[in-house]
Amino acid sequence: MGRGRAKAKQTKVARELKYRSVSTDFSSLERELRSPSDGIPDQYADLADAYDDDADELDEDEDDDESWPLRRSG
Repeated sequence: MGRGRAKAKQTKVARELKYRSVSTDFSSLERELRSPSDGIPDQYADLADAYDDDADELDEDEDDDESWPLRRSG
């Protein structure tokens, strides 16, 4: 079973998107786009900081590896 079902589903979704009447809340969208936050909810800010710290440590480790010559396979 392959493309037949997948194509039928894609066609159905495309038809729904094309003909469905959607009421978009533009004021909510505008608030979201103008928001000065970095997009991380406050409840997850501490986790984001922890991951940023881990990423900084990995970046420092990668700087040490740059002294090794690069090898290409093949």
